Amino acid sequence: MTDYQKMYTTLFNAVTDALKKMEVQNYGDAKELLISAQQKTEEIYITAQN
Repeated sequence: MTDYQKMYTTLFNAVTDALKKMEVQNYGDAKELLISAQQKTEEIYITAQN
């Protein structure tokens, strides 16, 4: 069963952290946070499907 709550929380927290990085113009770290969250969320989804 797919854990949508965990996926949502992972993405929400990453977006929050990325926005904080963007406020201080640290766009590289913001990008890395979002990419990492995307990969983690995809892994949660793929793992749940098997």
